[in-house]
Amino acid sequence: MLSKALSRLGAGAARRPWRVIAIWLVAAALAVLAAVAFGGRTADEMTAPGLDSRRAAELIARAGTGQEGMTAQVVVTPVDDGATFFDDDGARTALTRLRTELERLPRVLGTSDPGAALDAGGDAAVRDGLVSADGRIAVVRVQYPDQSRLSAADLDALVALGDRLRADLPLRIEMGGNLFFAFSDPAGGTSELIGLLAAAAILFLAFGSLLAAALPIGMAVFGLAIGVAVMTVLAGVTDVPTFAPVLGSMVGLGVGVDYALFVLARHREYLARGLDPREAAGRAVATAGRPVVLAGGVVVVSILGLAVADVPFMTVGGIAVSLVVLIMVAASVTLLPAFLGAAGPRLAGAGRIGRALRTGRPGRRAPRRDAAAGTARAAGWRRWIGHVNRHPLPYAIGAAGLLLTATLPVLGLRVGLPDDGSLPHSRTERRAHDLVAEGFGPGTNGPLVVAADPSGDAGVLDRLVTAVAADPGIASVAPAHVDRATGIATLVVFPTTSPQDEATADTVARLRADVLPSAIGDGPARAHVGGATASLSDVGRRTSERLPLFVAAVLAMSFLLLVPVFRSVLVPLKAVLLNLLSIGAAYGVLVAVFQWGWGGALIGLEATVPIVSFIPMFLFAILFGLSMDYEVFLLSRVREEYLRTGDNGTAIVEGVSRTARIITSAALVMAAVFLSFVVAEDPSTKMFGLGLATAILVDATVVRMVLVPATMTLLGRANWWLPTWLDRVLPRGPIPTAPRPTPEPAPPHPVDR
Repeated sequence: MLSKALSRLGAGAARRPWRVIAIWLVAAALAVLAAVAFGGRTADEMTAPGLDSRRAAELIARAGTGQEGMTAQVVVTPVDDGATFFDDDGARTALTRLRTELERLPRVLGTSDPGAALDAGGDAAVRDGLVSADGRIAVVRVQYPDQSRLSAADLDALVALGDRLRADLPLRIEMGGNLFFAFSDPAGGTSELIGLLAAAAILFLAFGSLLAAALPIGMAVFGLAIGVAVMTVLAGVTDVPTFAPVLGSMVGLGVGVDYALFVLARHREYLARGLDPREAAGRAVATAGRPVVLAGGVVVVSILGLAVADVPFMTVGGIAVSLVVLIMVAASVTLLPAFLGAAGPRLAGAGRIGRALRTGRPGRRAPRRDAAAGTARAAGWRRWIGHVNRHPLPYAIGAAGLLLTATLPVLGLRVGLPDDGSLPHSRTERRAHDLVAEGFGPGTNGPLVVAADPSGDAGVLDRLVTAVAADPGIASVAPAHVDRATGIATLVVFPTTSPQDEATADTVARLRADVLPSAIGDGPARAHVGGATASLSDVGRRTSERLPLFVAAVLAMSFLLLVPVFRSVLVPLKAVLLNLLSIGAAYGVLVAVFQWGWGGALIGLEATVPIVSFIPMFLFAILFGLSMDYEVFLLSRVREEYLRTGDNGTAIVEGVSRTARIITSAALVMAAVFLSFVVAEDPSTKMFGLGLATAILVDATVVRMVLVPATMTLLGRANWWLPTWLDRVLPRGPIPTAPRPTPEPAPPHPVDR
């Protein structure tokens, strides 16, 4: 049923290409208009229901202290190396002017006043945490309202003020804070452009035709534009995390080009057999489009499985990325066949430039040489797969051992929060981070906020301050702020260690388990530890706890989805287990690069960092779905050959060799897109890019070209075993049998049967 529907859909789009293209243009225009009219900005709500940091945030919001809003900090030091704010009147006057100018910025609620603290005495300024003990570094903390009332224009105004005052004041001025995290754009569109150029080059080398290379790129860009617009509309309804557009661009470009490549390759195969372009497009969508729809469904199911974590920002981010994937699937079976129909028979040849590359003469045709080259490449893959099939056990053991070795670093995986200290020195946030750490200690860059509701216990606040200050992991405690209306008190607490240090998470756990309960006692008061550092630590703990359940759920759903497709029990089981190996290898590479620093300089990483807490779960969801793309595409062809020949050995060799070139080309395209994001300055974006690229390359080479044929050979006819009772119960969804190639039959090859 699905194959027939896709065949009609593809053939209809190819027969009326301009009508279909016009429909997509109208849809794109409507999506963009909706994004302009109803769209919102991304926002990070890095918390989840039931977490202690969430309860702290709720108390802070009730108190109305303003600490629930966005903040920025302006860090300054005199340009004169011998001057300090204690004894240099010019530096102190400049500091006062800086604060005055900051308070005049739009939407600034208030600032700290290190100048007034210095007037009260240097000791007071140091005690309030506004001036370093040596008097060289001062911090002006700028308070903004919550993110929903701000925009990138507020960050631009702050940065512009800093640029203007640097020229007027005898101060070195650096800036940081979560205002930069929310509204700065570390990717800046460069990564997408690099990925597209690399993908275009690979596609041209694969097809030898500019037209054939342009169609997948054009379809992916078209789909991504609509996907980003839809994501913007979604941001107007709910809080879409800031990483969602970057991740959506990565996955959208990758799967869009991949899916288009699968359909285009099958279309050119049918053209080479002499079929009419419209009929070829219909058959291509019916055969290659079916694995595309199935693979896209697995990707979406895997990503939506993030809801198991019960972390809202991850769930919403997963929905946003899934929408982009669904749009790419729809474009692959409607917009792409329309492009194919409009292109007509021009896609059958290698193209003028491709022929020039092959013949050395721009005007000379070389069909025989092109055919011979294609036959040679196919024969090369057949020889390799046949070799693996003759020695399946050594190859299966060797490949599995290699992947397990690459997975070993996962035993040392540590989740955390990379702070501004992981950014390059070219960023003002990094320089501000280093100045604060130098003058006030590393924990000042990640303060904790203790929110307490005394509930009539008059002495609880003094006990809390004393107990928290006495903890060995706490460097200092700022003066408490008490809201007169609610009585809720907030304490800003500075740890002795940096936000990304594991000891900071231990300090948070100790405060909650021992320090706060002992200070509160059995009374009615309650206290919670919040702040950005505590929130991300809580999210990391929850995702780590839910990861096994999530993995089990995704594996089970994928297995149940593939059993009726391939009408086999062992093939789906093998698929999910082999995908786990490639994902484990990707995790191992992330630990080795980001935590151990192996090769970190090659990707612009200037310091080792922990793995961002939510990335392992997100990576698993996306990688499992993307790995299934290749598995479904390959096994669909193997299944076709098995239905046609009834011989397991022939089906493996023919199926794998006929898809090998497409899978490797698709993997190179997807890896190029993912690796282009490694150039981003944000460590989280680097992690996503490197992890996705590693898993895809490993999956398309070691897994698909070695482990899959080796294990399927070892299993023999058991690959297609299905219990009789299950065969009767399962719905019928046969994969269409591949037509026999009439013009150029495949050369015979030796197979051990």
